[in-house]
Amino acid sequence: MRRLLQLSLDFFGPAQPVEVMPVATPSVASPAWTHPQANRQIRLGQTVLGYQFARGRRRTIGFVVGPEGLVVRAPRWTPLYEVEAALQEKANWIVGKLAQTQERQQRLEQSRIEWRDGALFPFLGESLQLVLDPHAGMPDSTLGSGGDASVQSARTLRLVLAVDVPPEQIRDSVRAWMMEQAQTHFRQRLDHYAPRLGVQWRALRLSNAVGRWGSARSDGSIRLNWRLIQLRPALVDYVVVHELSHLRVMDHSPRFWDTVRSVVPDYTQLRRELQDDSIPRW
Repeated sequence: MRRLLQLSLDFFGPAQPVEVMPVATPSVASPAWTHPQANRQIRLGQTVLGYQFARGRRRTIGFVVGPEGLVVRAPRWTPLYEVEAALQEKANWIVGKLAQTQERQQRLEQSRIEWRDGALFPFLGESLQLVLDPHAGMPDSTLGSGGDASVQSARTLRLVLAVDVPPEQIRDSVRAWMMEQAQTHFRQRLDHYAPRLGVQWRALRLSNAVGRWGSARSDGSIRLNWRLIQLRPALVDYVVVHELSHLRVMDHSPRFWDTVRSVVPDYTQLRRELQDDSIPRW
């Protein structure tokens, strides 16, 4: 059977493998980050860090900073002092990334949507205002004029729901509507860009993967995170072009980026914006 290759576009960027020292006893007053599944601890400068450590079948030591903290993986034969030496070597980078990630998580928490009548949420880079109306008929998105001057130009999404339904029901109804919109919009953009790249996509699936915007397989299958529908259209188009370009070049070589550039000349700016983008918590 033909082997399938898969490439993905991640929120946090690719993990950076490194060739990675015993742990000094931390003082209680030091600032600390601890992974929920932490099984080792180290002091990096003034920072006490609890990280998840695992061994496996790999050739190098690697570490990834994500929303939960630091994960370190190493080959089975690598001594711990080498792992900890690598952590010390990259200490500034690790602590900086942890601080950035924590700040981003705080921003996301502060922007968490309160699901109720009148709530605002992003859709294709604009704000939609939620209107709950048990007599509305089918859900629809229209140009509305809210009572509050700050949202008078906002579009409205009218849902057939009573104003006193549980927030979870409102959230799930909005998500179902947005996933339908995502299917339609993503298919349109795939059909628009595929001929320009000289490729043919065969299947679209929506994903809810944490930390991944999209992926492509050599059989023409495309996966796109439905949450992309919340971003402005230019960012959606960049991800679509990125994944379609993998149907021509299944790696991230210069030839791949030349392919992306041929259709999206400002892809570097869009890529940077996509990495920095914070979608509100649901």
